[in-house]
Amino acid sequence: MNKSKDFLHLIVENDLKLGKYKEVVTRFPPEPNGFPHIGHAKSIYINFGIARDFNGRCNLRMDDTDPTKEDTVYVEALKDAVKWLGFSWDKKVYYTSDYFPKLYEYAKKLIKMDKAYVDSLNEDEIKEYRGTVTSAGKRSKYADRSIEENLELFERMRRGEFKDGEHILRAKIDMSASNMKMRDPLLYRIRHAYHFRTKDEWCIYPMYDFAHPLSDYLEGVTHSICTLEFENNRELYDWILDTLELEPPRPYQYEFARLDMNYTVMSKRKLLELVEKKVVNGWDDPRMPTVAGLKRRGYTPEAVLNFCEQIGVAKANSVVDVSQLEFCIRDDLNKKAPRVMCVLDPLKVTIINYEGSEEIEASYYPKDVAKEGSRKVPFSKTIYIEKDDFEENPPKGYYRLTPSQPVRLKHAYIISCEEVIKDKNGNIIEIKARYYPESKSGQDKSGIKVKSAIQWVSQKEAKKIEVRVYDRLFLSEFPKGIEDINPNSLKIIKNAFVEPAVINDKEYKRFQFERKGYFYKDPVDYSEENPVFNKIVGLKDSWSKKNKKTPKQLIPKKEIKKRQVDGEVTPMSEDEKKLFEHFKNDLKLNTEIANTLARDKQLSKLFEEVLSMINAPISIANIIANEVARELKVSKALNFGAKEIAQLVQMLEDETISNKISKQVFEEMIKTQKSPKEIVKEKDLVQISDPVKLEPIIDKIIAKFPENVAKYKEGNKKLFGFFVGQVLKAANGKANPKVVNDLIKQKLG
Repeated sequence: MNKSKDFLHLIVENDLKLGKYKEVVTRFPPEPNGFPHIGHAKSIYINFGIARDFNGRCNLRMDDTDPTKEDTVYVEALKDAVKWLGFSWDKKVYYTSDYFPKLYEYAKKLIKMDKAYVDSLNEDEIKEYRGTVTSAGKRSKYADRSIEENLELFERMRRGEFKDGEHILRAKIDMSASNMKMRDPLLYRIRHAYHFRTKDEWCIYPMYDFAHPLSDYLEGVTHSICTLEFENNRELYDWILDTLELEPPRPYQYEFARLDMNYTVMSKRKLLELVEKKVVNGWDDPRMPTVAGLKRRGYTPEAVLNFCEQIGVAKANSVVDVSQLEFCIRDDLNKKAPRVMCVLDPLKVTIINYEGSEEIEASYYPKDVAKEGSRKVPFSKTIYIEKDDFEENPPKGYYRLTPSQPVRLKHAYIISCEEVIKDKNGNIIEIKARYYPESKSGQDKSGIKVKSAIQWVSQKEAKKIEVRVYDRLFLSEFPKGIEDINPNSLKIIKNAFVEPAVINDKEYKRFQFERKGYFYKDPVDYSEENPVFNKIVGLKDSWSKKNKKTPKQLIPKKEIKKRQVDGEVTPMSEDEKKLFEHFKNDLKLNTEIANTLARDKQLSKLFEEVLSMINAPISIANIIANEVARELKVSKALNFGAKEIAQLVQMLEDETISNKISKQVFEEMIKTQKSPKEIVKEKDLVQISDPVKLEPIIDKIIAKFPENVAKYKEGNKKLFGFFVGQVLKAANGKANPKVVNDLIKQKLG
């Protein structure tokens, strides 16, 4: 973590310069009521990282104030997550329960100062008396109790003389405060429940907002770093410390944006529901976003930390694409994981002119000559290849084995098909093949030209394994819960085969199965007798491609002209490299877009043509690298040219249409061959930017969701995106998002 990169580091740096503190002390204070997830990993990275960067210390503290939900198993999971990510806490693990006696004394001190009282309203009455964001609350009649009476009642609460909910301790602040957190907040509640540490010693427990600042103070914390949902709590945090007149130095609270990821749920309540209803196989199920799940799937701590580094520390909430996390593990394993061969769906191949057997020396890192490591791969007369690496009636552009097309066996020889053996149902069950002795990889003198290499394993020496192929747990980009579960999130392959080194070489736990992805020896179920591998991630992101709304009947069964061959990125030519550098450095296109355009002559030529008509390189590149590229992959030709694309881009740049509408217009251009201007005019797709037209729509949405308005004003700022989305939906995608954002900010305050 770089001190100069985010606002939290700048705050800490400035405090040290001013001499506010002698030592930086942070803390990671999770509640032990569930396994930590990837969002906790970000918090661990920030809190422990800041302490490390400023030679301070970070406390691991369990916020164990709710005995009904907490357990030692969660404590151990939290400790394991911190250690796995490479951090260590100072001296010991702290617990809020360590401070129960001291917190109780602080509460009595507030009562004696007439700053707290025992309330006897029930839960519904407390909620009713609290008021709303637009109307002041009303103080309970029990607030008039004398200091002596409040002390007596609070002590009787402590002794267990009352039932749960019969009384509650509240701060006496301001029932008309604009910040509803300050409307006589709750400090202590009665809970007759067994605590996993203090057992039955206590039957009253402090609320988080009371325990949090005081635990920080007692531990000497300097910077109390929370997520944004606690922004409104900061005023109460300060009020407690200031009102009790605690000796300086005291801690201060700062907030950062929590981690939200698409296709993922971060609520511990929802994660617990998945576990309890057995939708997943426990908290460490490799499909779960928990640290334990990521760890079991095969993620590395380096990949998770790099992900946290990449997404950064922000002040505003946003949603991170889960593919960014997948990119980080792919990038990390690309440097580490040895390449080996595996066949997931085996097809028997008998090489009719080969006798005997041999061992072929093959590097674990064929693309990185600087890295050492190799194994011996057995080769024999009978081998397995992937079923889809043979096609009897191949589509155009299919470069693997066919009745008339030879193929190379990776690291070994070129083979050709001599005969196809089928069962009584017409299914292919075996290939009779011929090999070419002069074609051995690295010593090829055969003169035979092939365009592809496929993986294989020797039937006799291959090791049978179980492979668990994981997909995303949810189908919806923003899942609500169990109702959005992906029913195909786990596929178990029982009849896969790997080369023997994968089992015999004990040094490695993670491998790249060539052309398939990265795999990990399951730390729970793996044994040499029953080898089980978890798929960590594919070699490239196939999810977005899989979920594009291209008509299924137009997609060929086999891939057509890959830009990536056998899972390895094809090196750029010198001309492509120059073009890539020009796009990236001169035109400021992002790396992925620049890469796509530079590698495709048709796309790069079209890009240059459109650019000569309108100077908007980023907008042009986005349309060509996404919409145009996708259409060309399906239909091989466009029914319009550079002029029409330039017209579409011009309308985007002028804000005549929105980005969302531009995609709709593009689809119509393909169907109708009409110009963008004609389509926009006919379908009335002009973007609405006039506030006068947008305000009634926004007012209607705000009136429709009063509860969300109240939550937003109470501090749930992530609901801002909800309101923007509702307005855009109501305007059929035609509303100008920038104008909508500004208007909603004005109206919600």
